[in-house]
Amino acid sequence: MLPVLGPSTIRHADAWTIEHEPISSLELMERASRRCAARIVQILDGERCFGDPFETTFLVLAGMGNNGGDGLAIARMLHEVGMSVRVVRVRHKPEASSENATNWERAIASGVAAIDLSAGEQLPRIGPHDVIIDALYGTGLRTAIEGWVASLIEAVNTSGAMVVAIDMPSGLLAEPEEGTDRGAVIRANRTITFEVPKLAFFFAENAAYVGQWEVLPIGLDAQFIAKQPTDHHLLGDQDVRSLLGSRPRFAHKGTFGHSLLIAGSSGKMGAAVLATRSALRSGTGLVTARVPQEERTILQTTAPEAMCSVDRDAGDGIGSLPDLASFTAVGIGPGMGVTADTVLILKNLIQSVRTPCVIDADALNILAENPTWLSFLPQGTILTPHPKEFDRLVGVLSNSGHERLQRARELAIRSRCHLVLKGAWTAICEPTGHVYFNPTGNPGMAKGGSGDALTGLIIGLLAQGYAPKEACVLGVYLHGLAGDLAATRIGMDGMTAGDLVDAIPAAWRRLRSGSEQVRG
Repeated sequence: MLPVLGPSTIRHADAWTIEHEPISSLELMERASRRCAARIVQILDGERCFGDPFETTFLVLAGMGNNGGDGLAIARMLHEVGMSVRVVRVRHKPEASSENATNWERAIASGVAAIDLSAGEQLPRIGPHDVIIDALYGTGLRTAIEGWVASLIEAVNTSGAMVVAIDMPSGLLAEPEEGTDRGAVIRANRTITFEVPKLAFFFAENAAYVGQWEVLPIGLDAQFIAKQPTDHHLLGDQDVRSLLGSRPRFAHKGTFGHSLLIAGSSGKMGAAVLATRSALRSGTGLVTARVPQEERTILQTTAPEAMCSVDRDAGDGIGSLPDLASFTAVGIGPGMGVTADTVLILKNLIQSVRTPCVIDADALNILAENPTWLSFLPQGTILTPHPKEFDRLVGVLSNSGHERLQRARELAIRSRCHLVLKGAWTAICEPTGHVYFNPTGNPGMAKGGSGDALTGLIIGLLAQGYAPKEACVLGVYLHGLAGDLAATRIGMDGMTAGDLVDAIPAAWRRLRSGSEQVRG
C-alpha cells in the first residue's frame, strides 16, 4: 500500500534520508535523476511512445529550484548515453538553488547545449521529434502560474510535442485547494513521480495534465515514509491478496453464506441479472434474488444457479421484503425503480436488517429523496454511488473530484458507513476517514451494468464473512481486475458488463495465484 503524501511530508522524508542514510542533498538528487533518466530511456527503447528512438530529441525545461536541478541532471545523463538533448533554464526567479546551480555547471561542462531564458524571451523552436521534459516547478509550486511563464507553458501545450513531467506537471498543485484559481498548467503525456503518488493524480479534472503516471522509487527512507500520517492510500496487489480467506476442503455451500439481492423491475431486469451473476461469481455459497413475479423467468433463465424469491401480489415490481433471517448479507437497488413500494421496502430494510447491507442504484436515489434516513443506516452499511448518484445523495453538485471526495469522506464519517465512490480511481471511504484508491480497471468498463456487477460482488463477499472494509477493497479490486482481463481479451470498445462478469473467475485465479501489479 502506497501512502499518498503531500509536498511538505516529502520534503521531511528527503531531509530524514539525507541525515540518516547518510547522503548529501546533491547526491540524493543525483540518485533520483539517474533513476529517472534510466526510466525515460527504457520507455524510449521499449514502448516507442515517443516515436522513432533514433530521431527523438529532448528539450528539457528546467526551473530554478530543485525540480529544475533534477531536470538539469537528467539532461546530462541522457546526453551521456548518446541522446540528443537541449536545455532551457527558465529564470522565473533571480537565484537558483545550490543543487540547481551545481547541476547547471555540470550540464555545461558535459557538453549539453544549454541556455538561460529571461523574462519576456520566447522558447526556442520546438521540433517535430522533440520530447519535452518538464522540470520547471514540480511539487514546490504554491500559487497559480501567470504572466511570462504562463505564455511559455501555453507554447509547450500548443506545440504538439510529447511531454514528460518530472514529479508533477508544472502548474498543478500536488494537494488541490478548493477555491484556488488554476493558472497555466503543463499538459503532460506522462508523469514520472518520485516515491509516492500525489493526491491530484486521482481526479478527473487533472487527467489531461497528468497523462499516464507512474511512481518511481528514489530511495527515500521507507520506514520514515510508512510512519507518516495520511488519510489517503493507493492499494497494491499484496494488500488485497492478504485479505483472501481460505476455502477449506470440507466446506459446503452453507460455509460461504447466503446472499440476498433485491433488484429488478419491468424493463430493468438486466441490472438484476448482472448483479446476481456477479454475486454467483463472488464465492458465496447461496444467492437468492428478490425480483418481480412477472419477471422471474428472466432471472431463472439467465442465472439458474440462483434462487428466486417473488412477491406474488406485486405484479411487475417488488412490493415487500422477504424474511431476512436466513441471509448473511443483503443488497438492494439495481434496477428496482423508485415506486412507493420500493421506497417503503428500503425504509423497512434500514429499520430491520441485522446483517451487512449494500445500498446501490435506485436505492441510493430513494435515499437522496429521504436524506434523514442516512442517520439511521446500520453501522457498517456500504453505499456504492457513482459521481452523479453521490451528488444527489448529498444534495449539492460538486465542482471537482477533489471536492466530491472530501464530501464523501465526511458522509462516511458522519453516517458510520463505508462509501465506495466509483470512478477511474474508485475511492473507498471509511468511517474512520481513511480513503483507499483502487488501481485496477479501465475505460472499457464505462458501460451500463458495470456498477451492478460490483454490487453483486460486494454482497457475495459480505455473505462469506468478510468485514465491510475487506469486502469493499476486495470487491472493487476484483471488479477492476476482471474488467482489465476482459479488455485484454476482447478490447475496451466492444466489451460489456457481461464480459466483465464472465472474467471474474479469471480475476480470482490471478489474485490467488499471484500476478503482476496493475500500473496506474
